[in-house]
Amino acid sequence: MRRWERKSALVLLLSFGIAILVWSQMGMYMAHLLFGVDVKVNVFKFCISLFHEHTTYYFLMITLLNALIAYSFLVTLIKLAQQFISSRRLKVRLLAIRDIKLTAAIIESFEPVNQNLIVISHPQAVAFTVGLRNPLIVLSSALIETLSRDELDAVIQHETFHQSHYDTAKIFMLQLAAQSLWFVPLSRWSLKNYKIMSELMADEYAITKTGSELGLGSALVKLIKNAFSDNPTPVLAHFNDGVVNYRLQQLVEPQDGIPVKLNIVSIVISVQVLLLFMGMIVLAVT
Repeated sequence: MRRWERKSALVLLLSFGIAILVWSQMGMYMAHLLFGVDVKVNVFKFCISLFHEHTTYYFLMITLLNALIAYSFLVTLIKLAQQFISSRRLKVRLLAIRDIKLTAAIIESFEPVNQNLIVISHPQAVAFTVGLRNPLIVLSSALIETLSRDELDAVIQHETFHQSHYDTAKIFMLQLAAQSLWFVPLSRWSLKNYKIMSELMADEYAITKTGSELGLGSALVKLIKNAFSDNPTPVLAHFNDGVVNYRLQQLVEPQDGIPVKLNIVSIVISVQVLLLFMGMIVLAVT
């Protein structure tokens, strides 16, 4: 698991580092623009200072920068609001279909470290983790009926990893960075690859806890079969983005490395953006 922990940590550091750098510069510029705060080191302010006032290029630059910052700011606010509203609605819906007796039986039988787990009455076999501050493991009654005890144990351990490592919160922040900072392609690359790494780490954790790949492997095969047999749209969201292929590959050949490749175009564009930001900061300071 250590190999994926190191890589995932680097991916998070890269994405969050870029996001913090850009968001902080945007915040400083907005404080200067709206409240007249004296900001000496700011990329956006420096960009505008390169042009003579009252010229066409000057107004064009102001318009472009303000539009870029306004878009990023609005996207961030909208996504935060949507997350807050959808989380509350989802929690209400989940509690409305919670099977109290089955939930108590699963907690008593498997004794999860964190008892923030519920079983819902649902005809499809699903298992997922939701929530940012207090992640909740959700299992369906159909899942419990479909899987054997060993398979169910592996699934619970898999979701326990996501829960204990706050993967839902991390992925949400990566999504926020990728959508609001669309001009930094590495943010989208980080989101895609962290999803893969988090699933692989959760699988390795489940295998370590259960002591065998058999439970997890057979559970995954059953879930794939159920997801695609009766419903043309996969029940589990991560089945349609290629993650399942990496998970199956790791189960079959656990010793083989799974390459996490950088897209050349993403690297070039992102490096140019970062160099522009850092270069302007250096020029502004000197």
